[in-house]
Amino acid sequence: MLLEVGTKAPDFTLPDKDGQNVSLSDFAGKKVVLYFYPKDNTPGCTRQACAFAGAYEAFRTLDAVVIGVSKDSAASHRKFAEKYNLPFLLLSDPELTVLQAYGVWQEKKLYGKVSMGVVRTTYLIDENGVIEKVMPKVKPDTNAVDILAYYQDRA
Repeated sequence: MLLEVGTKAPDFTLPDKDGQNVSLSDFAGKKVVLYFYPKDNTPGCTRQACAFAGAYEAFRTLDAVVIGVSKDSAASHRKFAEKYNLPFLLLSDPELTVLQAYGVWQEKKLYGKVSMGVVRTTYLIDENGVIEKVMPKVKPDTNAVDILAYYQDRA
């Protein structure tokens, strides 16, 4: 089950593409765009990551940090980031700890086959670490633009 707006975002520490530990609490005082995606180098996830990369300067202007999380390894993230020149953090959660804490590890149906996987979801976390907006089942191509529009409407 996804977390609710108004609840404190669970803190976590995960390795980035270079194996350095990154904690959510490192970004206290900043807006955090925390997006969960199924897999590096798949078509939808690549389009989503490239859209975030394209909008990266706009997010920086808003003092917002973009963090992508999947169960892929740090090495996979490193290749993915290098291949597509991704300027934001990609964190590795192979143990599914954070994926489960944020309720995005769910049963999925594809062609009648049921399996467990990441439901593409984005959480917007405010400067105080509180969940401001939950965006379930986001579209890879419009996720970054939708978030920027949301922030601009609130400005």
